[in-house]
Amino acid sequence: MADSLLGPSFSCTTITSSPLLNLKSNFQLRPTKSLPMSAVHSHCFSNSNPNPTLPSLLVFSGGTAFNGVVEELKRLTTRVAHVLPVSDDGGSTAEIVRVLGGPAVGDIRSRCLRLSDQSSSEALAVRKLLGHRLPLDPRQAKSEWYSIVEGEHSLWRGVSRPYSETIQAFLVYFQNEILRRPKESFCFSNGSIGNFFFAGARIFFQSLDAAIFLFSRVSDIPSESLVPPVISTNDRLTLGCELLDGTVIRGQNEISHPANGFMEPVKKEMSSVPALPSRIKRVFYMSSEGSNLLHEVNCVIF
Repeated sequence: MADSLLGPSFSCTTITSSPLLNLKSNFQLRPTKSLPMSAVHSHCFSNSNPNPTLPSLLVFSGGTAFNGVVEELKRLTTRVAHVLPVSDDGGSTAEIVRVLGGPAVGDIRSRCLRLSDQSSSEALAVRKLLGHRLPLDPRQAKSEWYSIVEGEHSLWRGVSRPYSETIQAFLVYFQNEILRRPKESFCFSNGSIGNFFFAGARIFFQSLDAAIFLFSRVSDIPSESLVPPVISTNDRLTLGCELLDGTVIRGQNEISHPANGFMEPVKKEMSSVPALPSRIKRVFYMSSEGSNLLHEVNCVIF
């Protein structure tokens, strides 16, 4: 594949027999030319020729709460910068971080998917593929994942060869990274194909910015729509907070979702969720070990 806005080029070698899962297409990714980060940033986080008639907005939000507004906002303007956290520690994101490390990409992937093009049948097919979740049953999930990564699943219908080869290459790379860690058993239950593609790209490029750039181009996000992370890092981060009594709580789910997995109308006097032992004093990002304060923040939006 020639150099393009997708970033560093790579070649795909098709073989008939693969030592890994008998994959019918084993993509060997070899960077042939690295773009300087300044070039990546110029495409990801700026637009040299914005439409002056559209309003420009900057949104700081969580990955779920604002998603319902995105579709309506797209009708008003595409010139929006969505600054998103990298601290989500739930769902398939948690499994990726547990086995492969790195920042949580679920919120960013979710927003990119909401901003993706829907104007053609192929765009809808790409969106459906990257938005697909595997079954809850672990065995069924693993079986379906193999079908997708081998290129045999019906989700590939309607996706042209340039797109399918690009997406499949990074899914295969993601699978290979899992197989390199035999001591860690990866659970595919309810896994997001978009998260797997995103994680494969981040690990390959060793850059969160480059992964966002690639996902944005594959899903054809408008060039005026930007999705920068609140912290650009390739390390595993966890959201933490310190209470007034000195207690430190680690993990976004422990801070904001201590209930049983679903949201109810907030009624303080009737809440079944036990209150925190003390009020929150400060919120910050922690290292994966949970002991090092990385960045203290003044506001966290869920």
